[in-house]
Amino acid sequence: MNILHLDNNHPLLINQLKEAGFINEEDYTSTKTEIEKIISNYDGIVIRSRFKIDKTFLDAATNLKFIARVGAGLESIDILYAKEKGIALISAPEGNRNAVGEHTLGMILSLFNKLNKADQEVRNGLWKREENRGIELDGKTVGIIGYGNMGKAFSKKLRGFDCKVICYDIKENVGDKNAVQVDLKTFQKEVDLVSLHTPWTPLTNKMVDTEFINNFSKPFWLFNTARGKSVVTSDLVSALKTGKILGAGLDVLEFEKSSFESLFTSEMPEELQQLLTMENVILSPHVAGWTVESKIKLAQTIVDKIKALFKH
Repeated sequence: MNILHLDNNHPLLINQLKEAGFINEEDYTSTKTEIEKIISNYDGIVIRSRFKIDKTFLDAATNLKFIARVGAGLESIDILYAKEKGIALISAPEGNRNAVGEHTLGMILSLFNKLNKADQEVRNGLWKREENRGIELDGKTVGIIGYGNMGKAFSKKLRGFDCKVICYDIKENVGDKNAVQVDLKTFQKEVDLVSLHTPWTPLTNKMVDTEFINNFSKPFWLFNTARGKSVVTSDLVSALKTGKILGAGLDVLEFEKSSFESLFTSEMPEELQQLLTMENVILSPHVAGWTVESKIKLAQTIVDKIKALFKH
């Protein structure tokens, strides 16, 4: 069985597939159009997010049996059309869920304790103690939107804190010992802190906008380690200015390219420029699930799932 690897991943992925009898070829540079000319030679592809796997691509992939994405989401793939063609879809949210949980907690503690701001001030010779007085996570109500692999991993990290954890999800009965599931109205009434752990879908696209924000009963903190397009940046900036949102931790941004490999190609949008000047905002470049350990776990998860799909 021939597998084409379109993105560079941990070497264990190719090594173990080779040991299992799969033929592996790598192409990390050809364009989508160039790949479409040869894709019919392959039974499977392994990708991250280099380009969209759309209808045109899938029509050219006449022998494709599976698509494996070394990551959590499948939004770069035309899922419905792939399923129509009987192509199995594999992802690996188990591989980086712990990393995302830890990163989210790190962002919260850093922002609550003004660590980035204080660090820069001390480096510049400033010693401002009262201005850098922090707040504690204990006693807060933490709200998680999206209670799947990532949401559950994050709630697990909160066990050591004396805080209340609730979750909201479109699926029923997903709550567990680490988070009580509530309806959206209750969620928006109670939370002090919101953490997004949702995939990017038509339902979550531009989900956090002015109307959504204004439905919360009290000012809250917002953290997004999910998908950038779920938050409308201009509305977030407005809410940060009015104090409706107290601060934000963003690992993902609305203006990221779909490959996640760069931010944007044209001039920086004004609302993003404003966001970058705010001291109550902490940012990272889509690396919440991007640890040394998760790179190994993601690759291993994909190997295991491919082998399970074709075990005799």
